[in-house]
Amino acid sequence: MGLMPDASRLDPAVAVRLKRNADGLLPAIAQQYDTGEVLMLGWMDDEALHRTLTSGRCTYWSRSRQEYWVKGDTSGHVQHVKSVALDCDGDTVLVKVDQIGAACHTGERTCFDADQLPLGDQ
Repeated sequence: MGLMPDASRLDPAVAVRLKRNADGLLPAIAQQYDTGEVLMLGWMDDEALHRTLTSGRCTYWSRSRQEYWVKGDTSGHVQHVKSVALDCDGDTVLVKVDQIGAACHTGERTCFDADQLPLGDQ
């Protein structure tokens, strides 16, 4: 798992506001800053959030690989951070980015394009 909050370099004033899950993570929604397009959801611990806030690039925690990854380091599909906001409950962050290329690992622009679920009668 990621670093524990006390081992992170995250500003304590920010860290105290976070409500993490049992694994010390919180969801991070990436949104295209100028169009509002929702691109993807990743996971961050305190250190990933610190790196995102200070590097200008989105850093996530991979739950499957148990390691940090910076969006675009492998694919070239970089997320340049424009702003980061914490939701009202402190359990989700919204990262507005300038997405270069695809956000989804499938090569699609967004992770939310392909599988529209049917709506019932309304």
